[in-house]
Amino acid sequence: MGVTGGISEMPQVTEGPGTADSEALATLHRVFGYEAFRGEQQAIIEHVVAGGDALVLMPTGGGKSLCYQIPALVRPGTGVVISPLIALMQDQVDALRALGVRAGFVNSTQDFDERRMVEAEFLAGELDLLYLAPERLRLDATQDLLSRGKISVFAIDEAHCVSQWGHDFRPDYLTLSLLGERWPDVPRIALTATATRATHEEITQRLNLPAARHFVASFDRPNIQYRIVPKADPKKQLLAFLREEHAGDAGIVYCLSRNSVERTAEFLTANGIEAVPYHAGLDAGTRAAHQSRFLREDGLVVVATIAFGMGIDKPDVRFVAHLDLPKSIEGYYQETGRAGRDGLPSTAWMAYGLNDVIQQRKLIQSGEGDEAFRRRAAAHLDAMLALCETAQCRRGQLLAYFGQDPDAAGCGNCDTCLTPPETWDGTIAAQKVLSTVVRLQRERGQKFGAIQIVDILLGKRTGKVIQFDHDQLSVFGIGQDLTEGEWRGAIRQLLAQGLLAVEGEYGTLGLTEASGSVLRREREVPLRKEPKKPAATRQRSAGASAGSGKAKAAAVELPDELLPAFEALRAWRAEQAREQGVPAYVIFHDATLREIVTRRPGSVRDLGTVNGVGEKKLATYGEGVLQVLASLDGAAPAAADDTPDADWPEPADEPEPDDWI
Repeated sequence: MGVTGGISEMPQVTEGPGTADSEALATLHRVFGYEAFRGEQQAIIEHVVAGGDALVLMPTGGGKSLCYQIPALVRPGTGVVISPLIALMQDQVDALRALGVRAGFVNSTQDFDERRMVEAEFLAGELDLLYLAPERLRLDATQDLLSRGKISVFAIDEAHCVSQWGHDFRPDYLTLSLLGERWPDVPRIALTATATRATHEEITQRLNLPAARHFVASFDRPNIQYRIVPKADPKKQLLAFLREEHAGDAGIVYCLSRNSVERTAEFLTANGIEAVPYHAGLDAGTRAAHQSRFLREDGLVVVATIAFGMGIDKPDVRFVAHLDLPKSIEGYYQETGRAGRDGLPSTAWMAYGLNDVIQQRKLIQSGEGDEAFRRRAAAHLDAMLALCETAQCRRGQLLAYFGQDPDAAGCGNCDTCLTPPETWDGTIAAQKVLSTVVRLQRERGQKFGAIQIVDILLGKRTGKVIQFDHDQLSVFGIGQDLTEGEWRGAIRQLLAQGLLAVEGEYGTLGLTEASGSVLRREREVPLRKEPKKPAATRQRSAGASAGSGKAKAAAVELPDELLPAFEALRAWRAEQAREQGVPAYVIFHDATLREIVTRRPGSVRDLGTVNGVGEKKLATYGEGVLQVLASLDGAAPAAADDTPDADWPEPADEPEPDDWI
């Protein structure tokens, strides 16, 4: 997301017919350093360049940002990007400037003189891209400014923020329909990484895009391995996961509450994993500092609420972990999609348990909103629970949720494919749980939570059981054939299947309309067996892609003899990034460094054929890269003047970044 579709989301080299001479393709090669578009990028770009409106649904890492960056560079005028990501605009603009793109932003972080300078550049036609927040676009002064300049395209990024049913709803997005009314001749492109059919339709309606052409890419992210493990001691499970599979890797850990964020970050730090918290309760300076560290440092873990991550363009996030159940598949998909933007193996890991289900049900019942809102929230949660409890391919279930056809054979890269779960006939177990709930309600007029139900079934004479004489119930001790963990798993699955309900502010259990069919033996209840050991350990033995020790995922599949060159280039890149005050990936991605050490270019011309090396980066960093390689070989780098010729013209003179600020 954000601006770096052409920066951190790399097109695959797949030649398209009749595109060699197109201006868009030439721009892709000259600015971004790639030879061909991927998927529907070319069709989207050509449609917008021709003046058409578009709605683009494309997963994170799919190259969305190229779809408006290139039209902004090809069409006359300045592309105006509406983005909710004020805290990231500086990094977005820095990344574009590193490519030689004239970019700027106007937001509340600037002083008066800085804003005036950017506005003057826009009016003088000296900007290719201008970033604005939706809140600023509402101002009459901003609309007047835009009316006085030449606009090439309007890009509405994170378009799902317009959905009032969504998890990232931004009220100011509702005003963006004015773009088509006030500037009817300027094409608009709305982009999002996640949207169901209903959200898709809502975006179209609320942004007033009735004539827009819709482009829906595949939501599949095959490099991400999806894993969900039963929650036992979640912080310790997380620690084991990080130590065994992602030591030294950058990643994001999501928690539901601020307190949980703080405690988890402290726990990881105390156990030797560098981690920082991020949530809305921290002051703005601390949040900005932690975000900046995450973007600029290698191997930092951010523990966060869902307030963190949208627009984060860091390509080498190797894992996203959830210690609490997300509220919806849309939220889960978007959050996990922040891993592996560079296409390298990454992990989406979640610890999930009975309390997650109860807590989310309680939040829906006690939360604000009318009955329709609660029904929609419950439907979202039901879909999320179905994903957690499925015995089928998780990736297939995700794709089906977004209306796309999964591979019937499974993906081969999720936990249920790698280690298929066992199922068992849980009908009798379900009847025992439901009967206990019935006895408590009908014989005692009482309602209790899952802990008390399990204690009764196991025949435990706890203080609470004795206090309420529950050891006198006919169901007391009838469940000693299962362990406490198995009973908790059964109750969790009964809640997920709608055979039990969470009631009241205390999370007590009650029956549903479907419960009777089980008690009357009219319905069978299949249940998943609880695994005997953590799935992470089994996945590693099953051959899942995982890190070892301090090995970086970026170096996966590199032969040992190439690792010194790779690490030398990473060290050189880190030094360049520190000098310029930008994230390392703004210089070059790991994937680009991998290709460089694999191909070992011996001249500037050869280096220019590497994916991700455009004209500006070639001119800025080419000699430095060749010097690093030459130092490893003990030879002098090829002279700079042996390369540019008729096929490789010298880059045009461009102002230095300081002239653009």
